[in-house]
Amino acid sequence: MSGESTAAGEAGEPAGPRAVVRPGSPGRTVAAADRGALRIADRVVAKIAAHAAREALDVLPPEAAPPHATVIVHHEVARVRVSLELDYPSDIGGQCTAVRHQVVQRVEALAGMEVPEVAVQVERLHSAQTRGAAQGRTQ
Repeated sequence: MSGESTAAGEAGEPAGPRAVVRPGSPGRTVAAADRGALRIADRVVAKIAAHAAREALDVLPPEAAPPHATVIVHHEVARVRVSLELDYPSDIGGQCTAVRHQVVQRVEALAGMEVPEVAVQVERLHSAQTRGAAQGRTQ
């Protein structure tokens, strides 16, 4: 036999499934670098970040666009920019802090990447007073 060991013995034993043990079989531990590589696309990390930003916000204004994220990944480090629309008046700084915290937590947990920077950009504020005025006059 060509250097392989088998579970079945010598000739004359009953025929049946034979387990061939080869280098790289499940019984042998293989270092992570020898198994291959994993690359998570930037757009996947961006979707995780946008979803995390939505989770961090209690309520979005009815006409607001959902949060959008762009990401640059370099050597397992993700730099994230999140654009969102918020209700006004509200604690804008508190909401941005909550978004940063949630994005860092979710990207690290789901993608295994370090997130040293999350830039939150508030694109638009939606005022409750403006919403009422846009609907017309109330009598």
